[in-house]
Amino acid sequence: MIRDLSTTLQAILSDPSLAGSFLELSKAQIAFDRPDDSFKPTQTTIDLFLFDLRENMELRSNEPRIERLNGQAVIHRAPMRVACTYLVTAWPVGGTDLMLQEQRLLTQALQVFSTHPTIPAAFLKGKLVGQEPPLPMMASHPEELKNPAEFWTAIGNKMRASVTLTVTVSMDVFAPATAPITKTGLVRLGERTAADAQTLIPATMMEFYRIGGKVTSGGNAVAGAIVAVAGAGLSARTDGAGEYVLGAMAAGAYTLNVQSNATIKQVNITVPAAAGSNYDVQL
Repeated sequence: MIRDLSTTLQAILSDPSLAGSFLELSKAQIAFDRPDDSFKPTQTTIDLFLFDLRENMELRSNEPRIERLNGQAVIHRAPMRVACTYLVTAWPVGGTDLMLQEQRLLTQALQVFSTHPTIPAAFLKGKLVGQEPPLPMMASHPEELKNPAEFWTAIGNKMRASVTLTVTVSMDVFAPATAPITKTGLVRLGERTAADAQTLIPATMMEFYRIGGKVTSGGNAVAGAIVAVAGAGLSARTDGAGEYVLGAMAAGAYTLNVQSNATIKQVNITVPAAAGSNYDVQL
């Protein structure tokens, strides 16, 4: 994935449309080498040296994404958000005023990166294609390189002008888990036995259920069907997958009235459903 990010950044700096406004940058080659004393490119180069990888704690999320597939719930745990930081340097070759050329190249690279607060989808490569949420990109953040002199000493070269570039990618580190879709949910209401207790006083406790099912016809999901509980004042409309949710209701026997256009069907149900039973309706 990190390699995909580097080739994505290369695509941004190699975009043919840059030739109109950033001529010097459009002619430069893109490298990803360590800019130590041995780095001596033979042609004008923009070097992006990846020097730091760390989790972006501000973007950490614990919210899973749940995908419904073939009657199962596929649970995707939130990915790790990894901040990848590059040192961007310019290395002009040939001509006069090399220092001024270096400054123009750096300025143009900074302008191009700053144009995109997130990486446009058209530039994404490999595993980054289709990644959600979009990849935030921040250029020249002052916190990323607090002591440039120590950095250049550590890599064995003399200090030179540079720009830091940080892109945050999503890295899946947990395998998705598969579980059956819940058909019955139980909610208990009442007074706690103590302010910090999880148990309820039995005399005050009430139990309610929420049920869910699927309406089909000929094996196909029926969207937009009206599902109502007779005499309970509860109704719902099925979604695009033919699924519905109703609640809250007390335990007991009920009649479901299901209507799709001119087709009407009544189904007797028990809440909660017995083992092996469900609230699905076949029209």
